Amino acid sequence: MLSEEIAAYEKMRSTLEADHLGKWVVVHEGKLVNVFESFEEAADQAVCRFGRGPYLIRQVGAGPIQLSASTLYRPVHAGS
Repeated sequence: MLSEEIAAYEKMRSTLEADHLGKWVVVHEGKLVNVFESFEEAADQAVCRFGRGPYLIRQVGAGPIQLSASTLYRPVHAGS
């Protein structure tokens, strides 16, 4: 469940904000997968490794973004 990924992020939030403020992170199965410079890099890696999820992509230091349930990240090059 995504709520588990959010809870895991909240547990590591202070450390992430101290070390990676403004970067993008992917959290999967309660663990930090990696830190990225951009949302696109984070999303590409998450989709490649975990498919449709669930996983959390969050910018460190930013509040959560609410997306509709039908929103799915699809890289521009995926349809080419």
